Amino acid sequence: MQAPTYSSAAQPRSLALFCKVVDNFGDIGICWRLARQLQQEHGIAVTLWVDDLHSFRRLCPAVDIAAARQVVADVTVRHWQDQDGVFTTGEVADTVIEFFGCNIPPGYIAAMAQCVPRPVWLNLEGLTAESWVEGCHTLPSPHPSLPLTKHFFFPGFNARTGGLLAEAGLLAQRQQFQNDPQAQQEFLRGFGLSTAEIAACKVSLFCYPQAPVAALFAAWQERAQPITCLVPEGVGGAAVEAFLGQATRAGASASQGALTVRVLPFVPQPDYDRLLWTCDFNFVRGEDSFVRAQWAGRPFIWNIYPQDENLHHVKLRAFLQIHGASSTALAALALAWNDATKDNDWPALWQAVAAELPQIASLSLPWQQQMLANGDLTTNLLQFAQTLASK
Repeated sequence: MQAPTYSSAAQPRSLALFCKVVDNFGDIGICWRLARQLQQEHGIAVTLWVDDLHSFRRLCPAVDIAAARQVVADVTVRHWQDQDGVFTTGEVADTVIEFFGCNIPPGYIAAMAQCVPRPVWLNLEGLTAESWVEGCHTLPSPHPSLPLTKHFFFPGFNARTGGLLAEAGLLAQRQQFQNDPQAQQEFLRGFGLSTAEIAACKVSLFCYPQAPVAALFAAWQERAQPITCLVPEGVGGAAVEAFLGQATRAGASASQGALTVRVLPFVPQPDYDRLLWTCDFNFVRGEDSFVRAQWAGRPFIWNIYPQDENLHHVKLRAFLQIHGASSTALAALALAWNDATKDNDWPALWQAVAAELPQIASLSLPWQQQMLANGDLTTNLLQFAQTLASK
């Protein structure tokens, strides 16, 4: 096979994306959205290397967990089983992306070094609003022994970073769905919701195990307004099981006071988007659902992935600051939800948020317009890759 080549005037024809699943769904969620957008909107042949096909299948039921190689939605999916293997230059893509420093196989890197011209090599980093990423975005990192240079590419919230993932027409699709009450009702009835559950304040709950779910449930039970909480199967841990009085299997539901909790199955990403669009309030976690909540146009709380020395609290506060919510009731609830504040009065926290919902919701449109002005991450990434390839 010939080594991959492409002209300086053209975008990459092929791309390899390596993903090790650490956050159960967030990592593969980001990579799967990116892979599909690269293929569908830019016509690039994408190979997605994934180590955890079980987690992947929960987001994409078409995935065969026993297949070493398969094609799903026109994307080639390879099971990344180990760091072994010998690769030829013909197996190397024009552009190679490792997600969040996942250390791609040494044999693949060795083959990259033999290609003429050499592929563009990017490390797609995690999302943060901290200002330091602006100085690190697109920085080079030469390989210590091979004639290769990796560049860091940071998603972000301004034009000095790589932007956010957003498919073409996403907001128009969302607006059409949110303007169609019948479509929303049919969507929710598909999960078994009753008329009363649909009429209530609907909240989606996707969080890490340490989130104070029991305290929030207790506060919701005391409300005068009915609340329907929709939680994916396996999320919420002991607090959801205690409320239900049974295991958190899809279809289970229970009501106490003003609160009804209903367990949903994990759904493909387009349906998860519709869930966010339908609910009045969304609790999201990690990175993928965090970004999708911003495009949903609904108030949301971010459960950030915990880090040593509470560095995640720094990231959370940085986002609240740039989002314009640092002094609102929403920020107080977000800090409490992430254990950044102690001795929290949960009924008061939620009451304050409920009173500010119209004000909070009004932040959505200008924020989305601001994010779209930065360009979408996929297009920005390809433009940077093309610039590197032309050098």
